[in-house]
Amino acid sequence: MLQTILAISGKPGLYKLVSRGNNNLIVEAVDETHRRIPVFASDRVTSLADIAMFTDSEDVPLWQVLSNLRNLEEGKVSSLNYKKASAKELQDYFAQVLPEFDRDRVHNSDIKKLIQWYNILVSNGISDFEKDMQPTEGDNIDNRKEQE
Repeated sequence: MLQTILAISGKPGLYKLVSRGNNNLIVEAVDETHRRIPVFASDRVTSLADIAMFTDSEDVPLWQVLSNLRNLEEGKVSSLNYKKASAKELQDYFAQVLPEFDRDRVHNSDIKKLIQWYNILVSNGISDFEKDMQPTEGDNIDNRKEQE
C-alpha cells in the first residue's frame, strides 16, 4: 500500500496522511516530532507521488528522481549542503541525479526542495521510493475536493 507522503503549501517539511475527517485531513509530520495537525480544503496539498520533474523529453516521476538520488548517495543523506551551495553546485549535483533535466524549467529552489525532502525521508527511514511512492489505483489525495 502506498504510504501517502504530502507537501503542504506554506508549511515546511513533509507530512503523511493519518486520517480523513469530514472537512479536513489529519497529517503527521515526517520528522522527529511526529506532530499531528489538521489540513483543510483551503490548504494546497500535493502528494509526492503526483509530482514529476521536467526533463528535455518526458517528465520523470519524483519517486524515480528520489531513487536516483538515493543510489548516488548510497542511501545516506545528501552530501551536498543545499543551503550553502552555489547555483552552479546545485546544477552540477542535480545533473548527476537526473542528467537530462530541463535547465530552463527546473529552478535552483526546486533542486533545494528536492534535496530537503530526500534528506527528511531518508532520515526517517523512508528510502524504498519505488514501493512507497508509486501511485496505486485509488490513491488520490484530491478526492476530498471532489466530494465537497
